[in-house]
Amino acid sequence: MFGKRGNEGSGKVGGAIAPPPPAPAAVPTASSPSILVEPSREPLRQQVTPPPMQTPQRKRPARTDEYYDTKAQVFSALIDTIDLSQLSKLDGESAREEIRDIVNDIITIKNFAMSISEQEELLEDICNDVLGYGPLEPLLARDDIADIMVNGAGQTFIEVGGKTIESEIRFRDNAQLLSICQRIVSQVGRRVDESSPICDARLPDGSRVNVIAPPLSIDGPALTIRKFKKDKLTLDQLVRFGAITPEGATVLQIIGRVRCNVVISGGTGSGKTTLLNCLTNYIDRDERVITCEDTAELQLQQPHVVRLETRPPNIEGEGEITMRDLVKNCLRMRPERIIVGEVRGPEVFDLLQAMNTGHDGSMGTIHANTPRECLSRIESMIAMGGFTLPAKTVREIISSSVDVVIQAARLRDGSRRITQITEVIGMEGDVIITQDLMRYEIEGEDANGRLIGRHMSTGVGKPHFWDRARYFNEEKRLAAALDAMEAKTKE
Repeated sequence: MFGKRGNEGSGKVGGAIAPPPPAPAAVPTASSPSILVEPSREPLRQQVTPPPMQTPQRKRPARTDEYYDTKAQVFSALIDTIDLSQLSKLDGESAREEIRDIVNDIITIKNFAMSISEQEELLEDICNDVLGYGPLEPLLARDDIADIMVNGAGQTFIEVGGKTIESEIRFRDNAQLLSICQRIVSQVGRRVDESSPICDARLPDGSRVNVIAPPLSIDGPALTIRKFKKDKLTLDQLVRFGAITPEGATVLQIIGRVRCNVVISGGTGSGKTTLLNCLTNYIDRDERVITCEDTAELQLQQPHVVRLETRPPNIEGEGEITMRDLVKNCLRMRPERIIVGEVRGPEVFDLLQAMNTGHDGSMGTIHANTPRECLSRIESMIAMGGFTLPAKTVREIISSSVDVVIQAARLRDGSRRITQITEVIGMEGDVIITQDLMRYEIEGEDANGRLIGRHMSTGVGKPHFWDRARYFNEEKRLAAALDAMEAKTKE
């Protein structure tokens, strides 16, 4: 019943299908179980809508060697039967139906002893292997997951609601996991193997991906995915989650609107990029914005946005484009705002220069635990870049460039809060002077271990950027927000 088509395009890597080559543009008028066309290397996932998942997810039993042996036999028969290039021309649902029909026939012909539920599970797994990212598909389909962390084939953790829990998802072996990692990174023109074992990439939906492969990762490939929600968070939603008060959100809106130079500080997973996305919503739509990122993940909604991404060196060690190269080139592209996804090296000096030379409203994020530590880290990164400037001069550059530091934190109960809005005022002697407009104070915890706290005004009358707010006709709204914040603090 199954027409053989030779060995072309039937390669497998570790039990998972190798990524298919680019599919022709034509769409067939009909599909048939036996499709004989040149194979495709292009991954098909972008054409497939993952099946809806219910949350919480049903706990699946651990996979047995017998299950994987059966799956390997069915998979091998499937590969010998169809050609992926023709399959790639079908829409997602049609492609799944095509595979399901053939797999059902294979199971019947080979007389595998399987229950209906086991057969459905096998069908879903094989569809995910061919059309998507294998065992990762159920996790990628869930919008409540913030992070997926795969520690080798036998262990997968997910973060849900701020808490890290172990998932039942497993891979057949490390070869299958590495094959899926290679499929992911190949979509953005990158590679991961023994000669290049570390790689950053992104999924089509913007989710950030990091892969570190053996020999650097001892127990098999380590895959980390920072998932993006399908619906981008807004400041209003952060208010509903308790990350900031309505009055604090108004202050942040005005900070973004009046073109303050902003650095968002916080630890890993504290919500820095989410907050940066929220602030960019208040950029005027007629402004030209240029973003620089290691892995493109910002989701700006303005019409005039240029997105730039760094490039790693090739196999000969040449062709690298660093973040500093991008930031320096930005200055030749007539930007009105420059946004750096994450500042982690000497490019901070070029960003400060841009902030100080007419590119008001520029923004970036940095890893630090307090606003004061953030400023110290900026100073350290400038020194690491080889700049031999006196410490006082560096601090003067920082104080004249950065207007506001916004501190984000992930608390021990898993919740995320904006813990400080801090102005950079200037210099006093050799010290950078700052003042807090708002801070979050923890008052205790409830019976369930959730932290209880509130955002407090520091009683600052007029912030340092008051004149800038008046220039943009925002001084009345700013005054009302600060007064309301102070009134709530005194209650």
